[in-house]
Amino acid sequence: MLEKLPEAIGQALHGVRAGLDEIAFNTLGLRQGMASITLGSLAFADHAPLPPRYTADGEGLSPPLQWTGVPAGSASLVLVVEDADSPTPHPLVHAIAVGLPAEDGNLPEAAFPSADNAGTGLHAGRNSYLQAAWLPPDPPPGHGVHRYAFQVFALDSAPAFSATPGRDEVMEQLRSHAVASGLLIGTCERPDGTIKIQDTAPGGPAVAG
Repeated sequence: MLEKLPEAIGQALHGVRAGLDEIAFNTLGLRQGMASITLGSLAFADHAPLPPRYTADGEGLSPPLQWTGVPAGSASLVLVVEDADSPTPHPLVHAIAVGLPAEDGNLPEAAFPSADNAGTGLHAGRNSYLQAAWLPPDPPPGHGVHRYAFQVFALDSAPAFSATPGRDEVMEQLRSHAVASGLLIGTCERPDGTIKIQDTAPGGPAVAG
């Protein structure tokens, strides 16, 4: 995983980032005036660090999420989680869920499958590692702060997605059917490749996460 990259490589790639402009929320070209969904989490605030338990430095569980403001007439919801700062041409996909109920609601902690966790039975799509699961945030050491974009979309239809849809399939449906969206940003940073977040003892080196 990326935490095993030498810190010097992370530092060398510091300026290489996909960028927020490339996440689904900002590339759909949705019409102005589209309804807004409020997306939040009981585990972290918008643009605040993700607790280690939801990253590769902890249990690697998916965090709890909740949303309100789903417009009347929506038929289904889609959730996409991407790393806007991955050192790749396009954001790294960390999770996809399709066919969520078209209503205000929530996902509990560990809703997505992950290591040693079966999840809650979501219709999960493929992340960038081609797994229908939660890919825990795992930024390269020394690469700086990574922004993880949790994005929810309301659709005016309930598409018949494949068993494990990838980003391209999901984006095709979003371009045609998205009627509302919401965005929540969580951050993660691994400034020192030799110290993991959960190994930092009280009074020891301060490591952001």
